[in-house]
Amino acid sequence: MFRSRLTRSWRFGTATAETGARSSAAGGRYTPSLGRGGTPDVRAGERDIAVAEQAEAKARHVGLVGLAVMGENLARNIARNGVPLVVYNRTLARTEEFMGEHGETAGILGAATVEELVAALEPPRQIILMVKAGAPVDGVIAELTPLLTEGDVIVDGGNSHFPDTDRRAAELAALGFHFVGMGVSGGEEGALKGPSLMPGGPRQAYDLLEPMLVAISAKTEAGPCVTYIGPGGSGHYVKMVHNGIEYGDMQLIAETYDVMRRALGMDAAEIGEVFLRWNEGKLASFLIEVTAHALAQPDPETTRPLVDIILDAAEQKGTGKWTSMTALDLATPVPTIDAAVTARIMSSMKTQRVAASELLHGPAPDAAAAHPAVGDRDGLIAALEDALYFAKISSYAQGMALLRAASDAYSWNLDLSELARIWKGGCIIRAKLLDPIRFAFAEAPDLPNLLLAPSLAEQVNATAPGCRTAIAVARAVGLPCPALSASLDYFDAYRSPALPANLIQAQRDFFGAHTYKRIDKEGIFHTEWPALQEAV
Repeated sequence: MFRSRLTRSWRFGTATAETGARSSAAGGRYTPSLGRGGTPDVRAGERDIAVAEQAEAKARHVGLVGLAVMGENLARNIARNGVPLVVYNRTLARTEEFMGEHGETAGILGAATVEELVAALEPPRQIILMVKAGAPVDGVIAELTPLLTEGDVIVDGGNSHFPDTDRRAAELAALGFHFVGMGVSGGEEGALKGPSLMPGGPRQAYDLLEPMLVAISAKTEAGPCVTYIGPGGSGHYVKMVHNGIEYGDMQLIAETYDVMRRALGMDAAEIGEVFLRWNEGKLASFLIEVTAHALAQPDPETTRPLVDIILDAAEQKGTGKWTSMTALDLATPVPTIDAAVTARIMSSMKTQRVAASELLHGPAPDAAAAHPAVGDRDGLIAALEDALYFAKISSYAQGMALLRAASDAYSWNLDLSELARIWKGGCIIRAKLLDPIRFAFAEAPDLPNLLLAPSLAEQVNATAPGCRTAIAVARAVGLPCPALSASLDYFDAYRSPALPANLIQAQRDFFGAHTYKRIDKEGIFHTEWPALQEAV
């Protein structure tokens, strides 16, 4: 590989200009061992070359395309776990930079072209794509397929939309190749130290990948944070819903922070201390820990709390929106996730919000001080803790119900207990709460909703009053709390034996003859409603 410039000794099978020896297949530059006085030790150098050639002779099956931060860290993780690896990036300069920084890591080789990448790997090849979702994935696949051998596996480790994964899997299967859509959660740190992995596709392909995936995944007392998700686009679907739950979690945390900040008048450091305490109890999770540290971080330029000078406009990449859209397609309510997505959109309307603040009026400035719950600061903080815990359970119940609906609709046979298990480590939503969720689905695999699990029903019943208090305070002082409200509304609607949808059906039948059912007898009915006297 890379024979055009001999000085790049990290290239596969390239002679170095200095020694004429083949570069180490371990990926680093070959440097002769030094004897006394810093002079080359010829015998040691010969041994080094022999070791390098033995390593080079070891079969390489795994390649990785895309060396942005996630791809870079995943490549380092793979190599650190003893898997020989060939890396490639569309821009040669990035490959050279990566090899310059990490070329000493045993097992890594660099490729300048897709052709060199494929040539350096032995069948069955396992090529992981860590590139931007959408057209870039299709572009890399188009470059790879003419070079592959029947039975080779392409793994998409990005956040691709699951219908795209289904399409690619069908197209590649027709050519004799396997395609695996794999969710990777944990961010750049997780990719390096051990992520939660959600691979979906042909079982045969997963079995081929499993030893490597187990090695590089996060580990908890419950085992490696990877499992076979199911066929087709199931892996990317599960990652999408994971991200939707993450959206909900983050918005719920932000709303409890806002009540402490604007209703109780607490500063960032004080609120951070509250989150630190919460992280020692039932709310223990990665996101609560991150929140505590974020609130304690000073801005190096102003020494003010960094969070106080960050613009209040949250961005998004689309997985939350996808979750809401597919939930509508499957007629499965996920109102907390919907609210979180909408809240981010509303936050981005900064200019309009500032203008509206001058025109539209809310409660008087002293409303917070007048509210009885605000007068009991410790009591309100305790209510907020319960509110956040209650809402998290409600949000997880919604996400898991969506996964159940998708599993049934697409015949994926998802194991929801296993999903909760692999989310316990490495991923962004890892939390203590996942243990009771895992056990609930292990005890009742066909459980239609987490809220019906006795252990979790007991917990939401106990913490719902705190959520009602938190929302009442927010409403009284004019603070938006869409995700907390949606979580409580979901709970109240789900536990209601009767909802006002009877009136909606009457309205639909009145103006559109859409018919209705009755509660006292079987059948479909329509009423000849009286004509209105005049148009409104």
